[in-house]
Amino acid sequence: MVRHIIIWDLKDELSDDEKQERKALIKQGLEGLKGKIDGIVEIKVITDLLSSSNGSLMLDSAFDNEAALRAYSVHPEHLKIADNIVRPYVKMRKCADFEEK
Repeated sequence: MVRHIIIWDLKDELSDDEKQERKALIKQGLEGLKGKIDGIVEIKVITDLLSSSNGSLMLDSAFDNEAALRAYSVHPEHLKIADNIVRPYVKMRKCADFEEK
């Protein structure tokens, strides 16, 4: 199984209300991909990070294998969410992919 972790930091110019709304949209969109894209084992977005965190929200997902992760990254349903709901509102993105044994 391959784990795919993303931490995003939302843009500073967003108000607190806009940030909360954006987090909810990102969570709904990405978690809604389970069952639509083959190979997703688990997908969840954590929106209430502790103040000690370095980001605004986090994606914690797992895939059958590395090929499934690659297919997810270019899948039209994922790109629709990434290009319209996530990327325009994010100032920073960090990614960690690893094989979980």
